[in-house]
Amino acid sequence: MMPENINEPIEETVAAAPAVPDLANQQTEETPERLARPLIQLAKSWGVATQYFDQLGVYVEIEDHVLVSILGALGVDATSDEKIGQALADITASNHELLVSPTVVKFTGKDMPVEIRTKYGEPAVRLKLEDGADADESFITVDFKAADGDVDVYELTVADDVPAGYHTLDVADGDRRVAARLIVAPAQIPVPAAVAERQRWGWMAQMYSVRSNDSWGVGDYGDLKTLVTDAAAKSGADFMLINPIHATAPITPLEPSPYLPESRRFLNVTYIRPELIPEYGELTDAERAEVEQLHASVAAANTTPDPIDINAAWDAKRKALEIIFDQPRSAEREAEFEAFQKEAGEDLEAFALWSVAFQVWGSPWNAENDWFHKFGRGSEEIEKLRKEHRHLYEFECWLQWIADQQVTATQAAAKDNGMVLGIMQDMAVGVHTYGSDVWWSPERFAVGAVTVGCPPDFYNQQGQDWGQPPFNPNYMQATGYQVYREMVHNMFSHAGAIRIDHVLGLFRLWWIPAGEGPRNGAYVAYNYEAMLAILTIEATRANGMVIGEDLGTVPDYVSRVLAEHGVLGATVEWFARVNNSSVAGDPYADPSTYRKYSLASVTTHDLPPTAGYLQFEHVKLREELNLLSEPVEEFMKSSRAEMDAMLSLLVSGGWLRPEAAEDVPNHVQEVVESMHRMLKDSPALLLQAALVDGTGEVRTQNQPGTSTEYTNWRVPLADADGNVVLADRVFDLPRVKSLAAIMNK
Repeated sequence: MMPENINEPIEETVAAAPAVPDLANQQTEETPERLARPLIQLAKSWGVATQYFDQLGVYVEIEDHVLVSILGALGVDATSDEKIGQALADITASNHELLVSPTVVKFTGKDMPVEIRTKYGEPAVRLKLEDGADADESFITVDFKAADGDVDVYELTVADDVPAGYHTLDVADGDRRVAARLIVAPAQIPVPAAVAERQRWGWMAQMYSVRSNDSWGVGDYGDLKTLVTDAAAKSGADFMLINPIHATAPITPLEPSPYLPESRRFLNVTYIRPELIPEYGELTDAERAEVEQLHASVAAANTTPDPIDINAAWDAKRKALEIIFDQPRSAEREAEFEAFQKEAGEDLEAFALWSVAFQVWGSPWNAENDWFHKFGRGSEEIEKLRKEHRHLYEFECWLQWIADQQVTATQAAAKDNGMVLGIMQDMAVGVHTYGSDVWWSPERFAVGAVTVGCPPDFYNQQGQDWGQPPFNPNYMQATGYQVYREMVHNMFSHAGAIRIDHVLGLFRLWWIPAGEGPRNGAYVAYNYEAMLAILTIEATRANGMVIGEDLGTVPDYVSRVLAEHGVLGATVEWFARVNNSSVAGDPYADPSTYRKYSLASVTTHDLPPTAGYLQFEHVKLREELNLLSEPVEEFMKSSRAEMDAMLSLLVSGGWLRPEAAEDVPNHVQEVVESMHRMLKDSPALLLQAALVDGTGEVRTQNQPGTSTEYTNWRVPLADADGNVVLADRVFDLPRVKSLAAIMNK
């Protein structure tokens, strides 16, 4: 599905850090001369950082041509001194006369005055609440603050008793009238009572990897329902973190990475279990036989340890779903379907039409077949496509409805069986360049000119380009971050918690101009308060939790702000060294020092299972794939130093017997369990155990830095002997039970 140069963001493993430079005499800020330059002032006025500090703390200035390119992606022409001067004058005048910001944020209990700039005296301000009612006059006050040339500056104060929600401020100034979105949110996401009561834990699973005899070659929503039910009943788990289940392409070949979706607004329909659809029970004998034959064509793969063939599975399942779709629905079911379509609105229309175009006209990234850029929203060709392929359009909408029902039922089953949170969904950083979101609403993105990634760091000295278009912060601000609100709301309608991959993206994203490579990018700022307010509202309404993946090079203020708003951070034992050192072999931190407000785990999905890590599978795999930038002996040396440091802490803390530490190959399970025993001694509110660590799996699910070179995101769950583990049996395995017993102590 994706061009091969696209890689999802990673949380990397060990690497010998380069020598730390002497920073005593290093430059730490921009000079007055640089700050006085019009280009620098223009960039800053549009939220584009003109400098940053790298992973070593070294000050780095962004080159002029990079700033010009990024400003261009924001719609600002900075290609000459004259145009820079005009653009700077325009933005200065616009800010000077701005009546009110189109997005206003208020956290309850926090003084957050809103500036109103008028030309005609005191403004007229009305507040309309989310439910459409006019607010009490006492909810807002407007006071004169100062004169600023030809503009009077007023200060609007929003009272703390305004209910949480998405309200509208109507501000008028003579002939100017603005409707601004007022987002009022609790100051902090409350910790659910059951989590505040005591530490809770859950499993992490790549749901596609865990199959049953009833699967269609790939783990599905039916298997997930079995997993969460059994995890609660048999292991006492309170949640299950799963890979992103955002929408993918309608037909094969499919993009295997769940972190590169076509849309984050909708669900992955390839995970639907056909037999759980009510209309399946109404099929004729002949139709049912046809579905069963399609299932049989891929079911044999359920018990093989070979890489999952996601394309064969979807080709067979899609045909079965077409048969079920054609089955007449009851009046009640038809009404439910129509209600779903109405509530999903234009975004569903966009996704369904994109899916139809994809099937009728083919993949859009070939120059000779570029319907993606030729035909968009409102074009005659798209309207003709809608009319001529109405049945296919309805089918795509129906698939989303069925997926919605099955995930909703799974979350209900998790809660009914005692899970405190149930499903913990993973939110990907962005979407595919050729996805439906970008096609239908390109104004939401900085399309074509830039992509998202990260600058060079300890683990990737060239930096990373993830190939995804970033949200346009100006569009988001102008529309009250409505797109983000809808996405978060939809995710919480199917989950008790959300994990945000690369949570730094709430604050800033590294934009890379086309053709520059990840080294030559710059950070662009976003209204993190607006997105945190949305997360706070939606999580509070769902009695849920939010976890931000703040691993790697993340400024201290980011973790501090997240904690202030009740967003948990992420702590990983393999990364948790004293003083946050990145040097392999440096001592590991005692678990008592872990953050309370975090999700703590032994490992992540970008590392091999712990059994594999302890046996240096990552070293072997990287050597095999030619991913090492140093001799394998050096990488093995740093990996051994890392493991020795971990074993030293485990032994000294009393979590591991010295005899086992001296003979790891023959005590792998004991070491794995000791790391989880150590995890239990942390104060973290939430703990996580990987299902692969329970079964003894050694194979890597995802090898960062690869695309087709390795079977990323297609490795079925197996045990220590390489035998496939089925969904309905996994929690009966002695090894899984043993790990669960440790987590329950």
